[in-house]
Amino acid sequence: MKMVKVLIADDHALMREGLRKILSTEERIAVVGEAENGDQAIHLAFSLNPDIILMDINMPVANGIEATRAIKRERPEIGIIALTIHDQEEYLFELIKAGVSGYILKDIRPGLLIQTILGVANGESFIPSSMTSRIFAEFNRLYSLSPRNSNTQGLTKREIDVLRLVANGENNRSIAKKLFISEKTVKNHLTSIFQKLGVGDRTQAAIHAVKSKIVDL
Repeated sequence: MKMVKVLIADDHALMREGLRKILSTEERIAVVGEAENGDQAIHLAFSLNPDIILMDINMPVANGIEATRAIKRERPEIGIIALTIHDQEEYLFELIKAGVSGYILKDIRPGLLIQTILGVANGESFIPSSMTSRIFAEFNRLYSLSPRNSNTQGLTKREIDVLRLVANGENNRSIAKKLFISEKTVKNHLTSIFQKLGVGDRTQAAIHAVKSKIVDL
C-alpha cells in the first residue's frame, strides 16, 4: 500500500496532538495537516489533497457534517472518517448521507484507529457493529412508505443476495459462509455491484439498495 496522507480536523489541540502521536507509529501513514474548525478542514482538504480526513463532528465555524458535505461535493475520492464522542444513530445517519466512509468514537483503541484508516484508504467502510442494524432499520423506516421498486438496476439474483447481507452488516467472510461461495467470489460480486449502482463502497451500496427498495431488511 502507498503512503496514506491524513488530515486531522478537531478543535481541541490536545486531541490533534494525541492523534498525530498515535499515527506517527504507523510507517504507512503520514499526517499532512491539522485543522481546528470546519472551514479550515475544507480549505486544507482542497490544498493538501489528503487520502483520509479524521473529522470531528462538533467544531466551530462549520461543523464536521457541513465540512464533509462541502468536501465530498468537490473531492468525492477523499475518505472521511467521523471522529466523535457521540454514539447516537442520528449523527451517524446524517454523516452517512453527507458521505463519510467511517464512524469511530474517540475512545477507540490506537490499533483499531490505524486499521480503520488503512481500511478506508483501501476502499472499505467502517461503522461500529453495534450501530449497523439500527442505522439501516432507520433507512428502511424512512422509505417504507414508498412503493417497492421492481427495478433491480441490472443486478443478478446472486448479487442481490450479497447486497442484502451487506445491508445487514455482514462482512465478506460471513457472506461467503452463508452463500457457500469463496471470499474472492464475494469481492467479485461487490465490484460488479458497485459498478452497476454507481457507488464507491459497501456502505453507499447498502444505503442505495435500501433507498431504492432493491432489498428489504
